[in-house]
Amino acid sequence: SRPARWSSGKMAAPMSRESRGPEPGAAPYGNFPNYSRFHPPEGRVSLLPQGLLRSLFPAATRPLLGLDVGCNSGELSVALYEHLLGLQESNSSPEPPGAGKELKLLCCDIDPELIQRAQQSSPFPASISFASLDIMDPRAREPFLNSYLERFGRSSFDIGFCMSVTMWIHLNHGDRGLLEFLAFLASLCTFLLVEPQPWKCYRAAARRLRRLGRDDFEHFRSLRINGDMAQSITRILTQDCAMELVCSFGSTSWDRSLLLFKS
Repeated sequence: SRPARWSSGKMAAPMSRESRGPEPGAAPYGNFPNYSRFHPPEGRVSLLPQGLLRSLFPAATRPLLGLDVGCNSGELSVALYEHLLGLQESNSSPEPPGAGKELKLLCCDIDPELIQRAQQSSPFPASISFASLDIMDPRAREPFLNSYLERFGRSSFDIGFCMSVTMWIHLNHGDRGLLEFLAFLASLCTFLLVEPQPWKCYRAAARRLRRLGRDDFEHFRSLRINGDMAQSITRILTQDCAMELVCSFGSTSWDRSLLLFKS
C-alpha cells in the first residue's frame, strides 16, 4: 500500500513516529515512514510509456496541472514527475519525451511528518508542491484545492495520481467512502492514473493490526465491494463516474495494476 492518508472525525490523527515502532502495520492510513524502500518508485514508473504526457495532451501550451493524492514522503511523486517530463538519464533521443511540456504537481498526504520530509528533500520545489491534507474532509479539501487551481485560472487538474491509496480510503471510510473518493477524483481530473491494492493486501493490513493488538479497521468486515479490486474500481469509475478506461499499463512485480482513466 502506498502510504496514504485519510482521517475521519472518529479516528485519531496519525500516531507519532515513536509510537508506531518498527512495525509497518502500525500505520492505519498506510502512512509508512519508509514506504519507498519496500516498493521502489521505479517499479511503477517503468511501466509507463515514454512521452505519455505528450500523447495525452498533444496541443497543450499552458502548464499542465497534476494532483498526487496520498504522496507519502514524495519519492514516487518525484519519480513520476521526472518520468513524465523525460528528465531521467536518456541515451535514446536528443529531445526528452516531455519536451515543451511544463507540469505543476500538487502532492498531498494526511501525515504532516511525511509531508515535511517530502518538502525538505524535493529536488523541484518550483514545480512540485507538497501539502498536508485530509482528502476525505470536504471542509479542508475544497478551499485548499480550489485556491491552488485558481492560481492558474483553472477549475480542474489535467491528470491525477492515486497510487496504492484506494485500500486505505476503503478500510477507513467504508464502501461509501471509496465511492465518494473516486467520484471526487473523477470530477476533478481529466485523466486519472490509479493503482488499486488487490484484496489480499486488505487481509494483510487487517492481520497486521490484529497482530499488534489493535482494533480491527472499523469497516473491514462489512465491505461489500471486495474481491477483484482493480475490476471493481474500473466498474465504479466507468459506470458511476462517467470515465473511460484508456489503458492498463500491466502490473508491478508486487501485483498492482496501473490503470489510466479519462473523463
